[in-house]
Amino acid sequence: MSSFLSNSTNQSKLQLATVALASAAVTASAIYGYQQSRHGERLNRLKKSIPNPAGDAEPELQNVTRQGPVPKLDREDEHNQALADRAQNGDFDDELILEQLARNRVFLGDEGLAKLRNAFVVIVGCGGVGSHAATTLARSGVSKLRLIDFDQVTLSSLNRHAVATLADVGLPKVQCLQRRLIAITPWVRFDLRLQKFDGSVAPELLGAWEKDGQMPDFVIDAIDNIDSKVELLKYCFDNNLPVISSMGAGTKSDPTRIMVGDIGTSTDDGLSRATRRRLKLLGVTSGIPVVYSTEKMGEGKAALLPLPEDEFKKGDVGDLAALPDFRVRILPVLGTMPAVFGYTVANHVILKISGYPLDYIPQKGRDKMYDAIQAFVQASEEKIIRAVTGGPREICIGLKVPIQQGEVSFLVEDIYKAKSAITGIPTKLVLIRWQKPTRDILIRIGEGADEQKSSDLKLSELVCMTKDEAARHQKEVLLGEKTLEELYDAEVIEKVAKRQDEIKLYEKYR
Repeated sequence: MSSFLSNSTNQSKLQLATVALASAAVTASAIYGYQQSRHGERLNRLKKSIPNPAGDAEPELQNVTRQGPVPKLDREDEHNQALADRAQNGDFDDELILEQLARNRVFLGDEGLAKLRNAFVVIVGCGGVGSHAATTLARSGVSKLRLIDFDQVTLSSLNRHAVATLADVGLPKVQCLQRRLIAITPWVRFDLRLQKFDGSVAPELLGAWEKDGQMPDFVIDAIDNIDSKVELLKYCFDNNLPVISSMGAGTKSDPTRIMVGDIGTSTDDGLSRATRRRLKLLGVTSGIPVVYSTEKMGEGKAALLPLPEDEFKKGDVGDLAALPDFRVRILPVLGTMPAVFGYTVANHVILKISGYPLDYIPQKGRDKMYDAIQAFVQASEEKIIRAVTGGPREICIGLKVPIQQGEVSFLVEDIYKAKSAITGIPTKLVLIRWQKPTRDILIRIGEGADEQKSSDLKLSELVCMTKDEAARHQKEVLLGEKTLEELYDAEVIEKVAKRQDEIKLYEKYR
């Protein structure tokens, strides 16, 4: 009897649980259905409130500085523009915007997304790299984008441009981006500038947003012309404008070699090397993040296409360029690589503006190499000072050597091309004084516990050698009695003298 009652009780509990679960499911379904219905109503209201295009009137895109003729837009473009006009006037359901940005919102948090939505970013160069960066920033919530580029979409642009279609060929790149992006993020405000960037227009193009005076939260350099690039980065550096620069994506094919690092330590890229060198001659050795590739050129890989000899014979090859002082030769570009560069640049900007933690891994081995070279210079200077002064070892306690990691990189990578000036060997490199000092190189400031000591060392006095070569040089020249002429041939001495002249140009701005 008790067994029967127990079974009946268990069955009753099971039936109650089943009924409860079914009831909860029905309730949840009803709530979800109601939410979906409300969501659908909002969408339908928004869509129905936009009048269908009619007539043959030709709509106009936003006015652009030095704008050329605008091709006739189709009805879809007109419809998108009507939605964008309303959205930018505040007539757009903010819940729909937040839903579109939902994945960024849960990743960055409400505060991070709010910072991004209030941001103003300037993108200089709207080709392969810049177009992908602009597209990502718009999709991620940035509300104000200033697009700067003088060029138009060409057929050859379509292998790497983020949004351009055949219908956009001949259209300014800045207008092409706006035309396509308003169909994705109609609430984003665009400021289009059809101009070539140079130093003379920097205050205007990198200035405040006209309607509210907001200064740029970030500037993206996606220029492939070295002169414009250097002028942009120098202006941003001098005016404390946050900037990130994309180095060369052309001729690159390995996305696993793309790095983000300081301009002072970027390597293995022609555009990066040239930019770094020019900036250092202007006194900028570090403080600018760059996206670059460590991929090395090799047999069978793409390279800058040579200009035919018959073109050189015609006269000034600069006349062949699209603009004065602009590149003439064609750069081979794999369509995927500018996109990777552009996404990497945009990723950096998004994380920086939103305040998300950022900790890049330095290029493998390079920072350690520069630290080791600095340590070698320090030890070498201490030995020379003790030898010249005849003082005890304690005389060098607290000694500082006036050379920074960025300057080590500059000397080793840019001046000496990561090779020994003596033999051309590229391994175990160090920097060391070239000539025995003929002056007192120990500088003392203050007295007692406040005394500061430093070595009177100029960058132009350092030369790059292997560690073994440096040990011999130190023993026989710096601490010994041999002259440079006794140890090295005339070709090596002349080569070092030329390198020293190059360094002295930089030292004027140091």
